[in-house]
Amino acid sequence: MAITHVPGKDTGHVMLFALSTCVWCGKTRKLLDELGVAYDYEYVDLLKGDAKKEIMKIVEKWNPASSFPVLVIKDSRCIIGFQEDEIRKALSK
Repeated sequence: MAITHVPGKDTGHVMLFALSTCVWCGKTRKLLDELGVAYDYEYVDLLKGDAKKEIMKIVEKWNPASSFPVLVIKDSRCIIGFQEDEIRKALSK
């Protein structure tokens, strides 16, 4: 896996599963950057073979529809799609 870490304020583990060509995924990354939080992200569409299968199992656990972006906060909360107010609220706690 090629998970990329973005440094910032620690709000608990934040993981973004995204597609490199997805506008909403890009907006989600931009919002996380603006909020200054630390997060990890993975561009699922750039993975191949077993690595992609492994990540998709994780994505499907949180979002059976497998739509993107999938934002997992503290391994307990999942926000699907670009939902700015929900993301801001979840990361302000």
